[in-house]
Amino acid sequence: MKKTLFSALSFFALILLLASCGSTESGQLVGVANRPKWTSPNPYGMVYVQSGQVHIGQGDQDVFSTFTQRPKSISIQGFFMDDTEITNNEYRQFVYWVRDSIAHTIMGDVIQDDNGNESIDWEIELDHADPTLDEMYYQGDMAFSGKREMDPRKLKYKYEWFDWQGAATRGTERKAHIKKEEVEIYPDTMCWIRDFSYSYNEPFTRNYFWHPAFDDYPVVGVNWHQATAFCDWRTRLYDKYRDPSEVNTEIYRLPSEAEWEYAARGGHDLSPYPWGGPYVRNAKGCLLANFKPGRGNYPEDGGLYTVKADAYFPNDYGLYNMAGNVSEWTSSAYVENAYTHEHDLNSDYRYNAATTDPEALKRKVLRGGSWKDISYYLQTGTRHWEFQDTAKSYIGFRTVLTYLGRSINDF
Repeated sequence: MKKTLFSALSFFALILLLASCGSTESGQLVGVANRPKWTSPNPYGMVYVQSGQVHIGQGDQDVFSTFTQRPKSISIQGFFMDDTEITNNEYRQFVYWVRDSIAHTIMGDVIQDDNGNESIDWEIELDHADPTLDEMYYQGDMAFSGKREMDPRKLKYKYEWFDWQGAATRGTERKAHIKKEEVEIYPDTMCWIRDFSYSYNEPFTRNYFWHPAFDDYPVVGVNWHQATAFCDWRTRLYDKYRDPSEVNTEIYRLPSEAEWEYAARGGHDLSPYPWGGPYVRNAKGCLLANFKPGRGNYPEDGGLYTVKADAYFPNDYGLYNMAGNVSEWTSSAYVENAYTHEHDLNSDYRYNAATTDPEALKRKVLRGGSWKDISYYLQTGTRHWEFQDTAKSYIGFRTVLTYLGRSINDF
């Protein structure tokens, strides 16, 4: 009898406990219990650009009368942005990862999970002198001076991305919007010679990407596809090492043209330069960015070519070289009248050009100007472009990560 009474009391106690914990049996709309907690990440090497409003467009006279940057008021969701352009050493981490992943695959260093999915066993140490990996290196008459040199054409990165715009506008099956890419990711070091006729730049072709002297300089010779592949790899790298209990966050990506201009202004609305303006020199006459002063006095600003990614003073958001050093890829497609069509909330004009599309549809927006440009291209409102499959010795990039929430201080 006592055992029966105890069992009955235990049952009713359990019912009361479930009801008090917000169980669906309570009959109340209380949401799903035991949801994971989430706090904003603090990405290494990135600064927070808070949500806000800005007037995009030319901050000074449109000297070329292009009319491609008409003034417009827009609002932007907060995001994290790399405080510097991606450097040679940071991009080299990507190159090494791709190199080693291919080598492990050739050596058969793979493991299989309970679902039959294969992944690389990174715990196994590689010996790149192993003859099994010879296919990754130049052989025969392709070898130079007896050196064992990696064939950069072998370094290909495979990834997938989802076409959200297509999925939202075209009523086709989900698989039609899953895109597969394979990209050769090694920088085009020959651009240092190809970009300048009758100019001796061979030392940069041989050394700029590999020599330790240039580790902290911005990577160049990277086209838009390679920059996009880097973003996917950086997301994959973060996901691999985050805590299993941590909620997945947004992906690393290239900034939109509007995001880039908003960040470049550093909170100074209508300012022609990241430091405000209206001049490219300070009160002491010192140049404030790395570009082509006057009629070609390249070293006057302290840099004959590129300079370290954190050279000069940052803008008020803490971002370095948003003007000069290297021009930067954005995710936006270049169309002359884009501002007319873009929404005023998170403005973004994108077009995913196929290989069969006309060349005019393969233009991507460049921002910031570079070490070989005149000061007009340094202005925060100046728009420029390059073909997405083209690599130059004066084009680099930086990445962003969308902030999920109203403000970083909004907890």
